[in-house]
Amino acid sequence: MKNPASGRTMPFARLMLITTALAAAVPLKAEASDADVTAAIEEIKAATARYADVNVALAEGYIQDPSGHCVSAAAEGLPAEWGAMGVHYLRPDVIGITAVEPRVYGTGLNTDFLKPSVLLYEPQADGSMKLVGAENVVFEKAWKEAGFRDGPASMGRNWDYMADDPNTPGDEAHGFEPHYDQHVWFVNNPLGQLMPFNPAITCEHFKHAAHTN
Repeated sequence: MKNPASGRTMPFARLMLITTALAAAVPLKAEASDADVTAAIEEIKAATARYADVNVALAEGYIQDPSGHCVSAAAEGLPAEWGAMGVHYLRPDVIGITAVEPRVYGTGLNTDFLKPSVLLYEPQADGSMKLVGAENVVFEKAWKEAGFRDGPASMGRNWDYMADDPNTPGDEAHGFEPHYDQHVWFVNNPLGQLMPFNPAITCEHFKHAAHTN
């Protein structure tokens, strides 16, 4: 993103601070260019490269989603052509998890994608897990109690708002209390690199068990 005062490219860390601050005041529209977003994603990808080995993620405090699910659009009652999110590995301390029943809830307010609260993995045919993206999540109640009026925004995009609709068969919030989240895909996503689901991702090889390489 260009700094309008200087015409120079704004560092990603500064971009994150500005977009998060703006989110507290007004909804942020898609102002970041494709090049800005691509550069930001490459920086996030580099910062999380060590987690390509899921055992490194486990050693650093990430745990497999307690629900034990590989999230796919079809399983959530959404159009199957949207694809999947894959298996979520969470940092409970970063999310600030205080409850897992009846739904997961946390008080963390992390918006730093260089230290994401969630890693996304796609199960492979050989039983391994492929790192395909990262995510941050903050719960609506905690975010609003912290004094923020609107949901967070990053890379020129408002985060997705997720809340379960009891009138549908699927669980739009994936076992979580109402929350905001933002996905960042390291692999190509035909729907867009910041969209929640990815048609290129599949849960076909997932087995309901803890995964390590």
